[in-house]
Amino acid sequence: APRVQSSRRRRLCALWAGGRRHHCRRPRTPSDPSRSPVSLLWRAMDSPEIPPSDRREERPPASLPLPAAFLEFLGENGLDPALYSKADTIPRYIRLKPGMESSVVTEIESELKCDLMRVSWLPDFYAIPPEIQIAGSKAYQQGKIYGIDAASGAAILALDVQSGDHVLDLCAAPGAKLCMLADMLGSSGSLTGVDVAKHRLAACRTMLQKYSLGDRSRLFVADGTSFSILPVNSNLGSMEAFVGIEDNGSIFSEWTSKRSWKDRQKSKKAKAAGSPHLPSTSEPELIYYGKDSGLVGLQKRYVLHPSTDAAACTSGYDKVLVDAECTHDGSIKHIQKFEFWGWKTLDRRVLNVERTGNLLHLQADHLSIVLAA
Repeated sequence: APRVQSSRRRRLCALWAGGRRHHCRRPRTPSDPSRSPVSLLWRAMDSPEIPPSDRREERPPASLPLPAAFLEFLGENGLDPALYSKADTIPRYIRLKPGMESSVVTEIESELKCDLMRVSWLPDFYAIPPEIQIAGSKAYQQGKIYGIDAASGAAILALDVQSGDHVLDLCAAPGAKLCMLADMLGSSGSLTGVDVAKHRLAACRTMLQKYSLGDRSRLFVADGTSFSILPVNSNLGSMEAFVGIEDNGSIFSEWTSKRSWKDRQKSKKAKAAGSPHLPSTSEPELIYYGKDSGLVGLQKRYVLHPSTDAAACTSGYDKVLVDAECTHDGSIKHIQKFEFWGWKTLDRRVLNVERTGNLLHLQADHLSIVLAA
């Protein structure tokens, strides 16, 4: 198994990357060195989220009945098992929707019955005690706040998204990152979200609609390791790349949640097969596009056709986010869940060598999309 890292470092494997001829144009260089991707990522890992004076008094951690194999694994990597008993000292994070007045913070504090501690290095982020639940609050239901990890926020901030950028999120579910990216894009550019699990991507669609952030977005159920559909800024007027493609006259109209008979049949077959994931051999499926995503009125054959190297060099994505699935062995909160799931399953679900190896290949395949020459 690979050497364990902290959960924050692992989650920050979401990389800011550009220059891949299949997906990215050369990214703009941030004007402020202190806001460069590297400096922001290190700040996320090394800076305390809450000032020491505002932290709750730490209680002695209760010991967890960690399996012998996991204790041996921690010992080999020089980690103290007591770390995994401190989930109740790790804050949760929420993001206030940009544009909300400062007075809203006081209202939310009153409703949640806790202080919101501003995260100085992440705009609109606040830390709250880990036991606080936000799903039942009016602020959450009205779309004023949503939960998101600080590590995810740091990775997005490191992308240095600019107005007019075309951004691709290759592992988009469950959707909080998409919301933050859409906020940063504002009223220009485009956002493309990809995930292999349709039900999880449907949750992304719900979030974008709930927070009124989906107008410039589109969502594809697809394998991120082979996704090659360009943003809508492609040279769609050029017919040369589409010679030989059948023109059935199909045009994108305004998106509706009502599914066609063909789509319903495909869903039934997938459900009958017992897999929530898209088969690796399937074509990308577009399950959502906003009214300002640039698709309305275009012929589908132009938009859904895989890119060529030549087209990608001039019409690729400006920024790509990869927050690939990880082993979770460095996540304190995730490991603590095995108290309820059963410690006997931890070896199989976390330490299994075959699973770890498969994840490493999966992560590498995702990164190769944006980093390989």
